Amino acid sequence: MLIAGEVHTGLLRGPEPVTAEQARGLVDLVIGEPVLVSHRPIAYVRSPEIPVGVDCGLGSAGATRRVRGVGTALQRAAITGGHVVQGSAATTLVRAEGGARQPWSHYLTRPGVIETLSRTRWDEVAAALAGPDRPGDALDLGAMAGRAADRVQRSHAGGGPVRLRAPRTRLRWTARIGSDAPRIRYSVRSDDLRLLELWVPGGEPERAGELTALAEDVALHDWLLSTLLEIVGKSAIGVIERRAALERLLPAIDYLLHLWMPGARGDEVATEVWAALDRRPGFSRQWTTLVHRIRDQLSVGAVAALAAAAPR
Repeated sequence: MLIAGEVHTGLLRGPEPVTAEQARGLVDLVIGEPVLVSHRPIAYVRSPEIPVGVDCGLGSAGATRRVRGVGTALQRAAITGGHVVQGSAATTLVRAEGGARQPWSHYLTRPGVIETLSRTRWDEVAAALAGPDRPGDALDLGAMAGRAADRVQRSHAGGGPVRLRAPRTRLRWTARIGSDAPRIRYSVRSDDLRLLELWVPGGEPERAGELTALAEDVALHDWLLSTLLEIVGKSAIGVIERRAALERLLPAIDYLLHLWMPGARGDEVATEVWAALDRRPGFSRQWTTLVHRIRDQLSVGAVAALAAAAPR
């Protein structure tokens, strides 16, 4: 069994973060279905899950053999801290009991599950879904995730000057279920694409929800770290006048620094994944270093301002 997904993360358009009630309205994508709302440890809202039907290849690169999948993926959107929007799509892939395609009513009774109709090697399918290139008619969870994020963005008519701009990032992830021992591999594929590969013990399909939430959490903090790195780089500390550099750092202080809470809503698997990410590549160490650098600039700037204002 294989669970796979993709998460797109970016800034919600507008000059200021939205309120909890506004965020709830933006992710209310399914009439009559409840929106998940959480205020602790940080403001967070998540849309109901939307099933998306698929009947397509799974991107397996074999020259003479192609895996076909039929079923549904689950698409959803979330807003964290009133300012960061995520679109996500994920599915659980299992082998069909027979080789024949069933009526759609069969697949609709198992939302979030895609059945493979031919001989399936999970390592091959995982590699194909995680790869940068795939056939045009193959399963594209990234397109589903992007549409969910775009739908929220279109619903928000935020106007006025924007103090903070940041590009969207994509986290593509796979989880091979039934491994003897947990393993994790994280890699940066390009400026906007990251890959998270998990090997998870156990065989419960119900783990899909937990793993999707974990991937969204990793994607959020990867985006926060990437955005802060870019802001600090563009602030030109030590190159331009200190007051001007501090002006460039203020949006990060106002909107980003308080959002760093990795694993705040996670389970035991999430704890292990975050421990691995903090060992290598060192998410929290790098974040802490950047935050200390920003605060050092604030401290030096404050001392300089007091010295300039002191009577002579």
